[in-house]
Amino acid sequence: MDVLNFINGKYVPAQSGQWLDNFAPATGRLSGRIADSDETDVDMAFQAAKAAFPEWSAMSLDQRHDILRAVADGILARLDDLAHAESADSGKTITTARTVDIPRAALNFKFFATALLHFASESHHTPGSLSYTLRQPIGVVGCISPWNLPLYLFTWKIAPALAVGNCVIGKPSEVTPLTAMMLGEICQSAGMPPGVLNIVHGLGPKVGAAIVEHPGIKAISFTGSTRAGAEIARTAAPMFKKISLELGGKNPNLIFADCDYDTMLETSVRSSFNNQGQICLCGSRIYVEKSLYPKFKKDFVERVKEIRQGDPSDPENRLGAVVSKLHFDKVLSYIELARQEGGVVLTGGHALEMPGDLSGGWYIAPTVIEGLSTNCRTNQEEIFGPVVTIQPFEDEADALQNANNSPYGLSATLWTNNLQRAHRMAAELQAGIVWINTWMLRDLRTPFGGVKNSGMGREGGWDALRFFSETKNVSLELGGEEL
Repeated sequence: MDVLNFINGKYVPAQSGQWLDNFAPATGRLSGRIADSDETDVDMAFQAAKAAFPEWSAMSLDQRHDILRAVADGILARLDDLAHAESADSGKTITTARTVDIPRAALNFKFFATALLHFASESHHTPGSLSYTLRQPIGVVGCISPWNLPLYLFTWKIAPALAVGNCVIGKPSEVTPLTAMMLGEICQSAGMPPGVLNIVHGLGPKVGAAIVEHPGIKAISFTGSTRAGAEIARTAAPMFKKISLELGGKNPNLIFADCDYDTMLETSVRSSFNNQGQICLCGSRIYVEKSLYPKFKKDFVERVKEIRQGDPSDPENRLGAVVSKLHFDKVLSYIELARQEGGVVLTGGHALEMPGDLSGGWYIAPTVIEGLSTNCRTNQEEIFGPVVTIQPFEDEADALQNANNSPYGLSATLWTNNLQRAHRMAAELQAGIVWINTWMLRDLRTPFGGVKNSGMGREGGWDALRFFSETKNVSLELGGEEL
């Protein structure tokens, strides 16, 4: 399959005529070609978006709402097609794509279609004067999304941008481009005017950089690595662009002895290995109260060994393949590093050899490691794969010190039935998101983002709509004439 750009309502190849290879993680085989775009294609998309902006931004809220709701319905109408494409492209299980990724993509459009109808501004009245706030679309904005939750996170950015009235140039990951390409057709069928959403495929250093560097693109929303986020900030900040960066994570999972053990255990397996550990919110550092540690270690390892892994198209499998050969090699190198740092692999720690057509796929057994210090590279650097470390802690202060001893601060999970402790620690944890006795509980109205090297800015709810709009204050004197 050829993955084409979607510019001005049409599917077109890269102007250079160049292509990138696309591989299927489950088999390791070539599955198609991707348009290898560059700054020429980005500028074409910009010109289309610029031309479409007056009509789109001037539409009534009801009109934009109806189109975005139709996109949500269009995604659900093609649920199976999109789920199969997402699974084939990313290596995740078909069950995950069907029950999580694609429904959430539809919900993103549905949520922000409704939110735009309730997006209010402020007014400030004093005797003799009135000030009020306008929140207006920026113009053309760039949305750059990652490979781990392809359509899920692509729509998480473009839906609020479109809702506010902006036109968008979107760049999905070149590793997982299929569902983004399919979204263009869905938007077109929903009645979205040509040029409102443009999708340009290709490499980050070419297409992503061209979006960030383009003088006409006034805001950048990016999800990806901390390294890439730093490069974007270096380029965009001197150009005075608005920037939202959702970056890496090395999330702690803190487990106290007074937790609801069975719920904690089942959830901790999920929070460690869902989507092959390729979720920025996975709890990759597990700290367990010393008195509970031996029992947790035994039970957790047994549960991990029971995880069924294999062909992503088999609905019985819980884990599939990691996304690429490059990432496969990276994750395995970190497992070897953990051994060099003195870690003991309790289960996993190796690639899996699959039979038949899957023999060339990129499968890694879910891996649990103990015996590492909190300061070692394995516990400090983002691995982003099916690898977790476990370690006991003495008390609340020790747990908090371990959790915060990281350059990242995206999320944290806390398991305790002590109400005072829960609130006390939630306030002290250096993370943008804290879950208490749960994981991945997401309310789209709430702010999403991290602190430290996990990024800057917040997505979700009003925060997303505010980011994709410019704030203007209007003040006037009311005069002193008699009524």
